[in-house]
Amino acid sequence: MAKESIKARERKRARMCAKYADRRKQFKAEGNYEALDKLPKNSSPVRKHNRCQLTGRPKGYMGDFGVCRNKFRDLALNGKIPGVRKASW
Repeated sequence: MAKESIKARERKRARMCAKYADRRKQFKAEGNYEALDKLPKNSSPVRKHNRCQLTGRPKGYMGDFGVCRNKFRDLALNGKIPGVRKASW
């Protein structure tokens, strides 16, 4: 389980990215890189990192479901994810 401060930092980056998205797009279209440089670093979408929504785990993230592989397996075996079941052949 990730520290709460790490999860909070990622939430903050996501908020900042959404807040400055229009300005970043406008500055890039104009070619105004000086103004783009003055925006906060965390407003760049490149700085965001995918993390599990339940545990905050950064590795083994499954983007389609928004959780890490460990929690995905637990949820799938318990039938909490619709349309997913264990393969057998």
